[in-house]
Amino acid sequence: MLLCLAAPLSAATWTVGPAHPLKTPSDAAQIARAGDIVLIESGVYEGDVAVWTQAKLRIAAAGGPVVLEAAGRHAEGKAIWVMRGGEFEVEGIEFRGARVPHGNGAGIRFESGRLVIRNCVFRDNENGILTSNDRQAELHVVDSEFADAPRDSRALHHLLYAGSIAELKVSGSRFHNGYNGHLLKSRAARSDLRFNLLVDGLTGKASYEAEFPNGGHVVMIGNVIGESAASGNAHLVSYGIEGAVWPENALLVSHNTFFSKAKTRTEGAFVRLADRNRFPAPIALHLINNLNVLPGQALQGEATETSGNVFVVAGALGDIDALDFGLASGSALRGAVGPAPTVGTTALAPAFEFVLPRGTRPLPLPGKWVPGAFQTPSGR
Repeated sequence: MLLCLAAPLSAATWTVGPAHPLKTPSDAAQIARAGDIVLIESGVYEGDVAVWTQAKLRIAAAGGPVVLEAAGRHAEGKAIWVMRGGEFEVEGIEFRGARVPHGNGAGIRFESGRLVIRNCVFRDNENGILTSNDRQAELHVVDSEFADAPRDSRALHHLLYAGSIAELKVSGSRFHNGYNGHLLKSRAARSDLRFNLLVDGLTGKASYEAEFPNGGHVVMIGNVIGESAASGNAHLVSYGIEGAVWPENALLVSHNTFFSKAKTRTEGAFVRLADRNRFPAPIALHLINNLNVLPGQALQGEATETSGNVFVVAGALGDIDALDFGLASGSALRGAVGPAPTVGTTALAPAFEFVLPRGTRPLPLPGKWVPGAFQTPSGR
């Protein structure tokens, strides 16, 4: 059937669904060309896997939710979708249940090029997204959800794992319910995390909430980072524990809210830097206007600059279990900190806030700044 479809001479839009010649996304993967758009009609596509190698392609849900259920199948022994070599945009797709013989199956295995993910869900995969170590590759994730790592003690399943790529950017996204692996792990030269909810939740058992084992230039602004009571790791954010790889190493941490539900935090820290034996390269750490919920230790290591970091008890916030992390409108901390500075070319003041279930809202310039991820008061 596919051989009878004439390939277009210019960019085309292909519609995928039971009522169309292209019944499944994998049908479109075989025929779409550079510059095309693939629209997938709402439905559950069970056991359909694909490899995408177009130079430029946009793939999006059309008319409602689209779920790709692996159902025991995989592309190249790697993932539900394998994407390499092009500039890809993927929007509105849920990837579910990826399993492969090596235990590192992904919703998406991203191997090279540039990939932008918008409004997607990765649930119950051995890895939500797993990248290669192509040092030219770029991965951007916007307004997406990563959840429900398999309860498998034989492997470390990370919700998102970026290898040694050029750049990882994540914004407006939620990570929760990990198991043994990390919510987010990045070996990228540049990792930029803004306005996300990396909160493992009541049933989660992740290790780190965010790990950057080889350092690099890391920016974390306006995130909520929270550890469950069942976590097997005392630290929330770890930097440089496997040694330096990149020439530039910096950690800019501003207006985040940190908390742990663990019974005791005396042995761990919200932010942990590797010691000089493991990471001899100089690390510029700027720790600015973060809100630290007791009990907890803000930092294990030495910071270049610290200011405006505040400790509070959990009762000072809204209902943490209900994901309300704002301070009360009448909190004495309003106006307790000044505007976060600019370090190099990076402005550390937040311009947005996370909103449930995922996404962001613009943040008007506050008259009085408060520490943490939310300028908007609790309960709003």
